[in-house]
Amino acid sequence: MDEKQAGGTHKLVVNNRKTSLVTGVLDVLSFDLNEILLETEQGMLMVKGTDMHVNRLNLEKGEVDLSGNIDSFAYSEVHQQAKNGESFLGKLFR
Repeated sequence: MDEKQAGGTHKLVVNNRKTSLVTGVLDVLSFDLNEILLETEQGMLMVKGTDMHVNRLNLEKGEVDLSGNIDSFAYSEVHQQAKNGESFLGKLFR
């Protein structure tokens, strides 16, 4: 885990919008048939589509294999701020 925090690599590979390999994954926060939410070294990653599945998960290596009809990938930094000790409400009321 220390290697990941020290700046390991994050990679996103998509094949024909049907399968995807994601590395640098710290956790899978939620998933259903339309959306998968991953915590990666580069922030939160939301994968949207239809008939989505997590085929392989290896958190020791930080790898996830996804399949389905992939429509979009979106990154967010929301959890990074919380890790730095500043919550959303803290920023809102400063």
